[in-house]
Amino acid sequence: MTHTELIKQEAKRLGFDHCGTSKAEFLEEEAPRLEKWLQENRHGQMTYMENHFDKRLNPCLLVEGAKSVISLLLNYYPSESQTDPEAPKISKYAYGKDYHTVIKEKLKQLYQFIKTNIGEVNGRVFVDSAPVMDKAWAKRSGLGWIGKNSNLINKKSGSFFFIAELITDLELEYDGAIKDYCGNCTRCIDACPTDAIVDPYLVDGSKCISYFTIELKEKIPSEYKGHFNNWAFGCDICQDVCPWNRFSKPTSESMFFPSAEVLDMKKKDWMELTEDVFDKMFKDSALKRAKFSGLQRNLHFLTS
Repeated sequence: MTHTELIKQEAKRLGFDHCGTSKAEFLEEEAPRLEKWLQENRHGQMTYMENHFDKRLNPCLLVEGAKSVISLLLNYYPSESQTDPEAPKISKYAYGKDYHTVIKEKLKQLYQFIKTNIGEVNGRVFVDSAPVMDKAWAKRSGLGWIGKNSNLINKKSGSFFFIAELITDLELEYDGAIKDYCGNCTRCIDACPTDAIVDPYLVDGSKCISYFTIELKEKIPSEYKGHFNNWAFGCDICQDVCPWNRFSKPTSESMFFPSAEVLDMKKKDWMELTEDVFDKMFKDSALKRAKFSGLQRNLHFLTS
């Protein structure tokens, strides 16, 4: 068994749904697109996107002597959804435990496996923790194509995945990119209530409901009143309407299993939520990123 096959086998054993490899090199194709996107202020107040521009495009600046990017996907698609149709909606990825913790632990185990079974290699694991263009690397690793909604789409499994990377100085066999299967479909563009998908494959992050409900720290602009479709944290609209997500299957990762307590919350429960209850219910959830004050702002925006 080759090193690449060994790594992919272990990734599967650890619970990752897909694993692919690509050569660690400068992202020449993505560089001008990223620069233009930033110049047009599509990132809004996500000023961290402006930082480490060179590192975002060159993995060798993140890991000395980098030769390979190992990309991994972990499915979070839930088996159940919120029970009250009138309750403020939260993105499916926030139903269970915070993915950063869950995935980082698996990545560390994979890295340790490589060092134990292959040899002492230099590497670093990434889960939204550094300037890494995860979708670009996943695409190069043959794990899917970038859809018109800018999400990575896998032909067999849809797009409800977390993406993670292990960048290493180990030389591997590389997977190639696959073709784009979006075709003439524009469902994601047509469905976006804030017109954030300004062109096919171009998302204005500063108009996205996820941006407003998670990243934006100030008041939500009043012109978007009535356009949130009751989303209080994140948004799944462009994924929910994607035909490829008919192939989505419920996650087998128990840490991502939905919390019944959260799914059964009525509209009244959300509106009467106290900070103490928020801290208790969402201490291990991605919702804590919005903080209690942010969630309160979002709920008020939906109902006022």
